[in-house]
Amino acid sequence: MTELARRPPRLSPRLSPGAGATLLVMLSAVGFGLVPLFGRLLAADGLSSPTIGFLRFAFSLLVMLPFLPRGRAKLKPALLLAGAGATMGIGWTAYLDALQETSVAAVGVVYMTYPLFAVLLARLLLGQRLGVRALLAGGLVLAAALIALSPAAVPEAQVPALLSALPAPLAFALVIVVLTGCTHGLTTLEKMAAGMGGATLGLLPLAIFRGELLSLPADPGTWLLIAGMIGATAILPQLLYTFAAPRVGPSRSAMAGSLELPTMFLVGALGFGEPIGPAELAAALLICLAVALAPAVAVPPPG
Repeated sequence: MTELARRPPRLSPRLSPGAGATLLVMLSAVGFGLVPLFGRLLAADGLSSPTIGFLRFAFSLLVMLPFLPRGRAKLKPALLLAGAGATMGIGWTAYLDALQETSVAAVGVVYMTYPLFAVLLARLLLGQRLGVRALLAGGLVLAAALIALSPAAVPEAQVPALLSALPAPLAFALVIVVLTGCTHGLTTLEKMAAGMGGATLGLLPLAIFRGELLSLPADPGTWLLIAGMIGATAILPQLLYTFAAPRVGPSRSAMAGSLELPTMFLVGALGFGEPIGPAELAAALLICLAVALAPAVAVPPPG
């Protein structure tokens, strides 16, 4: 009995709540990082970037319809978020277009410059002070962008395509700032619904202009890809992130979320046979450091 009492307790194999939530954020980042895979495959099936984006957000919106904000008090923040969502949807098409012109790794590095834009927009729109961490993170992002755009990383002819992807991180940063500072009174699911609604409405005119909504693909394989894109890169990772991020805080969420960039690298290498050189790896390392270092956007008091 004495020996049994002295034995150390057996460690439980279960994850702590914080570790489990971090794992969910990492899984959501992997889902977001799969966007280039589905984007290129659907483009090869003849769908334009606006149509791909519209289908992704529209079907996600159908799932979120019950959570659309209701009531006069929620109208203003919902409209602000819908406007930011429309900007994000249009910026997302620039991201998809760039993926057709240059490597997934290079476009991924450009897309992951959003922490710099988030810090700048938080300063302009919310008056958030630029501290040392913000300046250091911004410097790392700029260094990564210069490496990603250098001749060692991409041919000179592809630089304009990479620059054309900049609306994507800018729009995503705007959504982050609006979500954090301008949506008091909305629940998490209401925020998701409003943002997806705005993205859908923003992309609808572009998709109609291309004429593809009137002649959607009849191939079951294409629709299977569309369903996979909606589930794996939109609904599931959004729900995972929405559930888990508040439980681990902004710093750990940012670090776990930076797994999106290595996922993009693997998609390019394994899915499309694109080489990953030292320049891409160096840029990715700087981006991951910047994401981990960048301060969370401060939440101003309501009113």
